[in-house]
Amino acid sequence: MASVEVSLKEMMAGVEGSLGAAVVDYTSGMALGTLGGGKDLDLTVAAAGNTDVIRAKVRTMEQLGLNRRIEDILITLDSQYHLIRPVTGRTGNGLFLYLVLDKARSNLAMARHQLKRVEEAIEI
Repeated sequence: MASVEVSLKEMMAGVEGSLGAAVVDYTSGMALGTLGGGKDLDLTVAAAGNTDVIRAKVRTMEQLGLNRRIEDILITLDSQYHLIRPVTGRTGNGLFLYLVLDKARSNLAMARHQLKRVEEAIEI
């Protein structure tokens, strides 16, 4: 089992082109931890904003009667990928992993695979 700090390092190191990572509690919108980012990428603001994305998708799925699990959510910008993966393990309910990638330098399939591995190992 991996801590938040270890999970963040694995998210960033495991994918070339990673710009920032966060573990976020979507019930409160608070980041439990962040790594990377910078003046053009405030991960605390992004964590709070993406909380709204998760909540909206969960609410929509409930309204549609979809009894499915969100694997991940991809937001594609002109130069970045923003990947959101809810944590589904028994200790991670209400959390999501958030990874920002440089679109030109990253492999989206590898990033999704790495987030799945991190999600399976994280322990809060």
